Amino acid sequence: MFFPSLQTSTLSLFSSTNSVPLQLFTKHTDPSLPEDSCIHLLHDASSHPAPPPPAHLIPPLKTDYALDQTVLHIQSPTIHTTFIQSPPELGIVLPWMHVQVRNLHKEWALEVGLVDQSARMGILRLSTFQVRVMSFLPPSFLTPKLQKSPRLSISPTAPPLLHIPLSFPAPSTRPLTPWSTLALHLPSYIPYFSSAKLLRDGGGVRSGDGVCSGDRGGDGDGGEGGGGGVSALPGGTYAHVAYVRVYATCRLRRIWFTQAGGPRQRVPWEFELYGCE
Repeated sequence: MFFPSLQTSTLSLFSSTNSVPLQLFTKHTDPSLPEDSCIHLLHDASSHPAPPPPAHLIPPLKTDYALDQTVLHIQSPTIHTTFIQSPPELGIVLPWMHVQVRNLHKEWALEVGLVDQSARMGILRLSTFQVRVMSFLPPSFLTPKLQKSPRLSISPTAPPLLHIPLSFPAPSTRPLTPWSTLALHLPSYIPYFSSAKLLRDGGGVRSGDGVCSGDRGGDGDGGEGGGGGVSALPGGTYAHVAYVRVYATCRLRRIWFTQAGGPRQRVPWEFELYGCE
């Protein structure tokens, strides 16, 4: 979709303040939950306008640091049924991905299809619900200690899925802001799809992949079990992004890609977050 020769050093994929913010995305909501599952543009500070009936917004926690901007509100108690999805063949070659997102203190997930130079695709999923039980704890523990850690799931019918745990800043009585900007260096994740440790610890053929199971790859078709073999595992050099999917529950301001990144990289002034006075 995006030809490499036409990609500048900064490429904006989504902006909630564009004239048609979802021009490159499709919306998916849960028809069985018309009051709770919705995707709606609103003003972050006022949470207006309200979504069309019968939908009701999840009220965000009170804060003095909301944005004085229009944002995209995505909510649902069933994460895998409510999301926005880009076209399946984006072809974005820029290595850094940035996401401006508001924590609504509900479970949330972000998914990116990564393709290597051999045209092998892997799915990177960052989520707030990814946890793993520590295997060294004795069975006598009534409440096993949970530790967030990466996990790799493979399937004979879908690209491998790399789960990366994500945590927003801890709640505070005076938070600086409920908004965060995620900066992901996408080439850094490619080696994890063929990590011997992840394959050994949790890379068996899956029959489901948790909260978001059933929504695989760029087409949303099921990717569950089946017979023999697994999809080819990505490795080597990063080539491009195939697709982006943002699940409930969050508020979204912008998604963009850059050639350069890192903690010292300044956000372009027009991409800054502007709060209410």
